[in-house]
Formats: sequence, C-alpha cells, structure tokens
Amino acid sequence: MPDPKSSRGYRNRNPGNIDWSANNPWQGQVGKEDAPNGRFAVFESHEFGIRALASLLIRYQDRHGLDTVAAILHRWAPGIENDTGAYIAAVCRATGFAPHQRLDLHTHAHLRPLVEAIITHELGGQPYAAGVLDEGLRRAGILRPIETLSEAASTGTGQGAITVGSAAAAAATAAPALTALGGLPQWLGVALVIAAAAIAVAHVLTRRRAAA
Repeated sequence: MPDPKSSRGYRNRNPGNIDWSANNPWQGQVGKEDAPNGRFAVFESHEFGIRALASLLIRYQDRHGLDTVAAILHRWAPGIENDTGAYIAAVCRATGFAPHQRLDLHTHAHLRPLVEAIITHELGGQPYAAGVLDEGLRRAGILRPIETLSEAASTGTGQGAITVGSAAAAAATAAPALTALGGLPQWLGVALVIAAAAIAVAHVLTRRRAAA
C-alpha cells in the first residue's frame, strides 16, 4: 500500500488537493506546485492545508446548501474526472454517515470525520496526528469539544470550548454530593454545588493567566 506521505497532496501540504486559484487566496497559501502542468495549491504548513479543506467544505454548505456526503462530493470530485460513486462509498464507510444524511459542518462531530475521510481518499491514507487535524479545524473556526476542566486548563482553546457534555458530566459528578446534602433545602444544595463549580472555574482561569 502506498505511503500517504509520498503523495503529491502531502508534499504540497494540501491534503484535499485543492486547485490553486488567484481568486482563492487561502490563508497560508504560498503558491502553486512547481511541476509540469501543476494545478494544485501549496501551503506553508499542513495545518493551513487542512484549514483550507475544512473552510471549503463549510463554504459548500453555507453558500451552496450542500450538506450531505453525496451532494458535497458531487461538487468536490465531479464525475468528469473522478469515480464519484466510489468516492462517496469510501467516505460513507469511513465516517458512518449515510450518503444523503443531513450534516452540520459547523460542528466538529460532523466536519472532523468528513475531513479525515477526504484526506484518506485523496492521499491514499491518513498521515496526520489528531492534534494536527484539530489545529487545522481550529483555524477554520471549528473547535474540538473539551470535556473536562483540567483539559480546558491545559489547552489554548479550552476556555471557549467546554461543551454541554461537560456540564452533563459535572451534573453526574455532583449527584452524590446532592444526595449527601439531602438534609438541606434543595435550593441550598444546588447553590453549594454551583458555588463549588464557580470556584473550580476561577481556579482554572487563574492557572491560565499565570501560564500566559
């Protein structure tokens, strides 16, 4: 099986094999590949190439209303030069999405697997560490959800990325405490838990400021 790091897309730091165009001055784009009949953009880093891929998919949804794997890939890889049906089938196998399932590409849960599956198909494999993919998506404005306060304290994007999932986890953690406070009025027990959470958040933010 070919090494994806030997692919043209990897060498160009352009894992979506996005065509160079003067009309699309992508962030981090440094020119067009220096090759006979070269057509693809070259980026200064893989993260910028992933950002361009993610941004283009978001643009497909926002500008053209393309929000399914089938609709996106008919535009991304038209049949005039691709086996679009095989591409759709490969992406659906990799992501678990149905061809006509509605997606929201402003969410990490939908965009990340789609980006990863397209990279795998374009490069013949997926050569990137999770952090590189997430940084590319972050540059496109899509943050990886952060599930714990400790993780939020240790990441550059944690403060704005704590999700509803982490709130649910906090509630589950607090349940035994509320039970233990059963002798108190319910409102007072809830207030104590909220106060404890506020203290924890303040501690996290203090650590972040100290580390800045």
